[in-house]
Amino acid sequence: MFNSFIVRPFGTKEGIDFDRIETELIRPAMEQAGLTGGTTGQFIQQGNIRTDMFEQLLIADLVIADISIHNANVFYELGIRHALRDKRTFLIKARDSKPPETQAAETDVPFDLKTDRYLSYDSRDPGGAVDILAAALRLTLDAQNPDSPVYHLLPGLKPADPTKVLVVPFDFREEVERAEAGNSCGNLQLLASEVDGFAWRIAGLRLIGNAQFRCKDWQGAKVTWLGVRDYDESDVEANTFLATIFQRLGDLVSSDQAVERALHNQELSPAQRAEIRALMGRNAKNQWEQSWAKLNGTEATQQAALTSPYLERSLDLYRAGFAEDRNHFYSGLNALAMTTMPVELAQCQMNIWQDNFDSEEDANQKLTKLKELRSDFTAAVKLAIESKQIALERSGKSDVWTEISTADLTCLTSARPNRVAQAYKKALANASQQARDAVRRQLLLYQRLGILNENIRAGLEGIGPVAAQAQEVPPRVILFTGHRIDTPDRASPRFPAAKESVAREMIRDAVVKEIAKGSERFIGIAGAASGGDIIFHEICEELNIPSQMYLVLPTNEYIKASVADGGPEWVDRFNRLFDKHEAKILSESERLPRWLRAKPVYDIWQRSNLWMLHNALFLSRDHLTLIALWNGATGDGPGGTEDMVNRAKMRGATFVHLDARKLLD
Repeated sequence: MFNSFIVRPFGTKEGIDFDRIETELIRPAMEQAGLTGGTTGQFIQQGNIRTDMFEQLLIADLVIADISIHNANVFYELGIRHALRDKRTFLIKARDSKPPETQAAETDVPFDLKTDRYLSYDSRDPGGAVDILAAALRLTLDAQNPDSPVYHLLPGLKPADPTKVLVVPFDFREEVERAEAGNSCGNLQLLASEVDGFAWRIAGLRLIGNAQFRCKDWQGAKVTWLGVRDYDESDVEANTFLATIFQRLGDLVSSDQAVERALHNQELSPAQRAEIRALMGRNAKNQWEQSWAKLNGTEATQQAALTSPYLERSLDLYRAGFAEDRNHFYSGLNALAMTTMPVELAQCQMNIWQDNFDSEEDANQKLTKLKELRSDFTAAVKLAIESKQIALERSGKSDVWTEISTADLTCLTSARPNRVAQAYKKALANASQQARDAVRRQLLLYQRLGILNENIRAGLEGIGPVAAQAQEVPPRVILFTGHRIDTPDRASPRFPAAKESVAREMIRDAVVKEIAKGSERFIGIAGAASGGDIIFHEICEELNIPSQMYLVLPTNEYIKASVADGGPEWVDRFNRLFDKHEAKILSESERLPRWLRAKPVYDIWQRSNLWMLHNALFLSRDHLTLIALWNGATGDGPGGTEDMVNRAKMRGATFVHLDARKLLD
């Protein structure tokens, strides 16, 4: 949800009940448009109300201003908004119901706003304009062009940056850090879903998106960074991240589009422009590799690689990146590599090389120019890497990728294979497995092309043996939710204790049917409350399906809240399962984290449902089944079974309903 701020008169003035206008028109329209927020009247904490007002006028995603009457406060606040922000300000005005000849001049729109568009509503029937206002607000949120007259008339003016005054709550930052440290990508996705409605939402999404990127949760990071870009389509950070994310997901078209969006920003630094152009170069390189990846035989591979148009395109893009910033040795090194490719391949396939030109002389001239360019890149990249190494030494820091780049440069240019082997041994001495794998993939690419053979053999020896890693098939996830066993004093039965065997058979049949869908591995996820949850875990155990226990509270508190009232037998069954599982715990208490307490209609139990759902989606976004032992009753509120079912279905999960009303037959 986006955050909004309402600027309006208060009470009844000049025959218009502005409190009613907010209640019957503005609020319903905001809800339809997915907006939260309010007026200065909602600031109940101590402090200067003007501080809160100024802050909201700056940070609100959208401001709705009612200019029906000449109210000094409204026009003062509207002027501040128009001065601070270039877009997403929407004006509304009541229609004057008096005959034109009796209308007061004071109700006319002020001269400075006469050219601005606004929505007109009937103050006697404000609810009649809800749908129109909601649609207009959605369009305003999507708009990327300025609507402030200040920025229309002074196009060189830059709007204020709301992130300069927004403070992301400290405990929220800590949650993001804990989730990243534990590689809990499902928890990061949960946090991304919870920041809706907060004024600092975009800043929060940036923190999460960075963490997801570092954890290599490409799907989750894509959703998060698209959320940032949805607010500002030219956001450089979002588009730069998305360029890489789309590339990792194999969507090279969207990756290039993200790069083009980023390049439209006129305030990019040379280093940023170099990085962005290098991303385009890497996309072209990936397309080049794909053009010959499935061929068999060195000769056929060399011929396809040499004639692919993506080879020259990748070189041009990397070269353009290096031209933007001569210290950006990554783009320069790749430009050197993509220059080396045609030189080496042409020497192996001279006839194929010459067939690309009108004459043998033209072919030889082009090859000579490429060799000269290769020499130029070698010298320039060496200087760029040396500059980086000096800067690192001066600051007392080290960087494994700078060391790897030094080894890569040696591999591409040295005539001494033993020197290449030593360079990689030194660079990878303290490198991660990820870095080793990246270097190995690049050397294997050269090996498959049959070029730089002696250096490549030496480089692979320098890396050392790499343990083969099996390709792990994503699991099918079965997420369970359902009623707890009835306590003896429950007024309206849902799951009578005497019908446990019936419920067990229903749950077991549903799980067996899921298993029959495929031979892939399965994982079960559920809470551990007395009743359906515990039965589900026991059935998973019987069927040799690993299951994960998600506890909303620490063990003792969870037993008190969700197990003990079922009776001592259920506590014993819980403890037996708990001893066999490494339970995941959401919270230390029933209170939400401080940063979340202002979120309306939200509690720890609803959060627990989302927590399980997002972790299940991370494990298997495409093969998630929710099994619900549920009587179909509505109105159980946030945190109830209905809530879980609706949220899972919204995210594309397969839903299996076990009708708990059968337990009452």
